[in-house]
Amino acid sequence: MKEKLLKLLDNAYAPYSNYKVAAIVVMKDGNEFAGVNVENASYGASICAERNAINSAVTKGYKKGDFQALYLMVKQDKITFPCFICRQTLTEFFNMNDDLYLLTTSREEHYHMKDILVYPFSSEDLR
Repeated sequence: MKEKLLKLLDNAYAPYSNYKVAAIVVMKDGNEFAGVNVENASYGASICAERNAINSAVTKGYKKGDFQALYLMVKQDKITFPCFICRQTLTEFFNMNDDLYLLTTSREEHYHMKDILVYPFSSEDLR
């Protein structure tokens, strides 16, 4: 997976921050969907790599419960966690025991979604 992510980093569009991110979501049926961050001069119009990957899967018909793991790589030495907008999206589509792999070009750490999705806001809160 690391080699796929390294190649994806080249596709990240980060002309303002030079903070390149690549993501791959793995579905329970083994299919994979890739995403990269795409910046915009109006930062609010930017989209993160993990949401790009998740949205690609949803576009192909995948739903909550179909997701199994997220691999996220940043082009730097420091491990970085998903932003809070992405964490909300992860809450929507992943189960708490699903895997999260955070990578840099030289390191890898493994977590479960429940490790980073503390006090999530979910559909249960709307009932």
